[in-house]
Amino acid sequence: MMRTAIERLASLKLTLLILAALGAGILLAYSGALDGTWALAVPLALFAVNLMAAVATRPVFRRQRALLLVHLGLIGIVLLLAAGRLTYLQGTAEVTEGAQFEGELASRDAGPWHWSRLERVRFTNDGFQIAYAPGVQRDKTRNKLRYLDDDGRERRVEIGDHTPLVRHGYRFYTSPNKGFAPAFLWYPAGGGEPMLGGVHLPAYPVHEYGQAREWQLPGTGVKVWTMLQFDEVILDPARASEFRLPRDYKVVMRVGELRRELKPGEAIELAQGRLVFDGLRTWMGYTVFYDWTIQPLLLVCLLSVGALGWHFWRKFGARPWNT
Repeated sequence: MMRTAIERLASLKLTLLILAALGAGILLAYSGALDGTWALAVPLALFAVNLMAAVATRPVFRRQRALLLVHLGLIGIVLLLAAGRLTYLQGTAEVTEGAQFEGELASRDAGPWHWSRLERVRFTNDGFQIAYAPGVQRDKTRNKLRYLDDDGRERRVEIGDHTPLVRHGYRFYTSPNKGFAPAFLWYPAGGGEPMLGGVHLPAYPVHEYGQAREWQLPGTGVKVWTMLQFDEVILDPARASEFRLPRDYKVVMRVGELRRELKPGEAIELAQGRLVFDGLRTWMGYTVFYDWTIQPLLLVCLLSVGALGWHFWRKFGARPWNT
């Protein structure tokens, strides 16, 4: 009975059904009708079981070692793909120039079995440079970062859209998402600890004419509307240019009925405390990616390709090629 059950699991008809289920899962996942993780992981796991049953019941695999290695490699690939879907993470983060990333993501999409270690990742954004070709065509991004390695030594690196910072398995890439960040010092009434933070205005130049955002003062229910105003052209469509801070600007603040225009060092006095405009900075958006299966997949794929080459060499190398 056990052998009969395994032979049924090895059926090619079952293989076709699993492949059809995998194709349907992909379509449903892309349409948003089904969660992509389980829509892919379940058919892949069944496919691995189907392959293992075929290897266990087909005598041909015991006679041809190369063919056995090919199918074992295929089983490994399928299992790793399923594991990758269950444990991956994709997300985004935004960090102000001069500030530290402390494990907080702006958006997050992760497999149900992802064991987060983002709280162990720390780095400081030391600023970036982006060149633009005429027509506001973005060129290479060069973002300088600092972090402490596992031995407590400070490291300095430069990353970009295709050159990541890799920490604890997480890969951080720069993204087209970046902009301006007015920085404020908040002194709570009653002598609390002052706080420094940046308000990330909408991405520039995508929202060139919408550089405003409403936010909330820490520890209060007070909402503050902030707008950055400047007249100069930062990115000139007619010539090559570089992303930079405006030289002459002001920040417009609205708190309830109060409206103020601030320069660096100026403040707004509120009943809840004192808000000081500390100056204008930049912020950088990062794409965050985690998938521990990438390197094992590469290794198993190479071994499988090598075994497949061995199989065909033994099959066709025993006879003259000109016959």
